[in-house]
Amino acid sequence: MATKDLRVDRQIRAREVLVIDENNNQRGVMDTRSAIALAEDAGLNLVEVSPNANPPVCKILDFGKYRYEMEKKNREAKKNQSVVKIKEIRMQPKIEKHDLETKSKAISEFLQDGNKVKVSIRFRGRELAHPELGKVVLDKILDILSEAGVAYNLDKAALLEGKMMSMTLSPQKKKM
Repeated sequence: MATKDLRVDRQIRAREVLVIDENNNQRGVMDTRSAIALAEDAGLNLVEVSPNANPPVCKILDFGKYRYEMEKKNREAKKNQSVVKIKEIRMQPKIEKHDLETKSKAISEFLQDGNKVKVSIRFRGRELAHPELGKVVLDKILDILSEAGVAYNLDKAALLEGKMMSMTLSPQKKKM
């Protein structure tokens, strides 16, 4: 829950709340006005931490400090996230061996960088009559990657969509 969504002191709308004091002791259910008075006597704020509970749960704490801690947690969580990009490699069914190896090398680099890779084969004109040629090229790529020892997961197998045949590969998760 974002700190903007929290209700503090007089913003709390419930008539009765379950109060937890600054020492994490449960004070029980009391009406909101007396809970606010209790918080003000301690020089702190009454913060609604669980508004969906029945009755809502409120804590007596320093709201500024609480908001700072929540934002700090959110920053840490964002820092540990990784953004996965999808890279696309396009080719034709009539591709030479050396070109295929070069494209496979690029695919393995993308996978090692932690990106997903969409491998597409574009059919033009009469090539569309032989989609099995595209499947053969995609299988060759998988063989080259396996021989090179690249760890990958096949997310989406080779599938013909209009004039394109594509498959999606993702990097294998590293074991911790």
